[in-house]
Amino acid sequence: MQDPSTSLLILATASVAVLVALIAWLRVNAFLALLLGALVMGLGSGMAPGEVVKAFQTGMGSTLGGIAGVLGLGTMLGGLLAASGGAEVLAKALIKLFGPKRVHWCLMALGLCVGLTSWFAVGLVMLVPILLTLAKETKEPFLKLAIPLLAVLSIMHGVMPPHPGPLVAIKALDANLGKVMLWGLLAAIPVAAISGPIFARWAVKHVEATAPEPPAVDPLIEARQKPTLGWTVLSLAIPILLLLSQTAVEVALTMSPASAIAGLKSIQSVTSVIGDPTVALGISVIFAGWAFGFTRQEALSVGERSMAVVGVTLLVVGGGGGFKQVLDASGAARAIGDLAAAAHLPPLVFGWVCAALVRVATGSATVAIITASSMVAPLVVGNTHVNHELVVVGIGCGSLFLSHLNDGGFWIVKETLGLSVSQTLRTWTVTETLVGITGLFVAWGLSTVF
Repeated sequence: MQDPSTSLLILATASVAVLVALIAWLRVNAFLALLLGALVMGLGSGMAPGEVVKAFQTGMGSTLGGIAGVLGLGTMLGGLLAASGGAEVLAKALIKLFGPKRVHWCLMALGLCVGLTSWFAVGLVMLVPILLTLAKETKEPFLKLAIPLLAVLSIMHGVMPPHPGPLVAIKALDANLGKVMLWGLLAAIPVAAISGPIFARWAVKHVEATAPEPPAVDPLIEARQKPTLGWTVLSLAIPILLLLSQTAVEVALTMSPASAIAGLKSIQSVTSVIGDPTVALGISVIFAGWAFGFTRQEALSVGERSMAVVGVTLLVVGGGGGFKQVLDASGAARAIGDLAAAAHLPPLVFGWVCAALVRVATGSATVAIITASSMVAPLVVGNTHVNHELVVVGIGCGSLFLSHLNDGGFWIVKETLGLSVSQTLRTWTVTETLVGITGLFVAWGLSTVF
């Protein structure tokens, strides 16, 4: 009789294969394919039909609950930035500063600054108008600019606090937050270079992709005077500063004496609201509409046009969340963790393997980090021979490994950059795989020295 864990692993592989076949070969609508893949996984594992449907709905709701407002408002902010000419103003300033041939390094720097405090989806939708404008102005291949940006935003999301996954890992493994940020930035340099600009050179020769056209702009709006560079930069900085305010107060609470706690608690009651990604982007959209001189009607028109392209993306992202929840409810993630535990690897490598396997099965970097952290904690906490901070970095890199069709981020990248499923697999998926593998070797190499 076959071991139940082995059956779950085989079934999880089969459900992903069905998903790929339906979308890539049979051209089935992505949301329907995710639903069918979830049914294959759930019913095959012995779940009751009602349980499968409930798990899918729960996963879809929890995913959209955290990301729908972020995607919608981020897209509106990007639309205002593009329609006002702010993206063009900033792009020309960056070209003048860095030169047209080095502009991808500039995008990586922007991605680093935005990604430090923003979710991956937030950073991407905020920077896409600048990416498209730079590609148009410099005539550089679209992927040469897009891939480095994706690599940096992804690394920041998986490795750096205050993103939720790394924060959970820091607490579970008794690591130092400041040291995690230091090691994370140090590891990110070679990882980003390999998975970004170096891989992009190969990608532009083997994958043909054209930059999507920016949303149509009303001629009356287009004829307006463009904003200054200062207002443009401030409009991008507002959401970052708001998000950072919440993190700064939380860090201060852990480091302050008891006498200062009461005052910080009152400040936290404000920053916990304005620092929420949805609220921060909502405030930023209002500010951008005012700073760029739009009338209420003009801002409404730009927002509606920007939001028109988000509907399908939200449906597919929600479907990915539903598929992920069914995989989790069926026990596939637990079976994968047990497989990794049986390998008896060094703590850092063991944590990476756990995170990578759970990531491939569930599509969620955060779930992968939380699962891997809980499994590796007994080997790390209290162990003075292990660099706790580098284990956090290694787990974060493992959580980014092999993003594919069950990952909401996959569909966000596909729809935002106007790529096909095949193009996304050959660019975004490979980029994430390189991030995971190079991150493992960099973190492991650093841990052998330090």
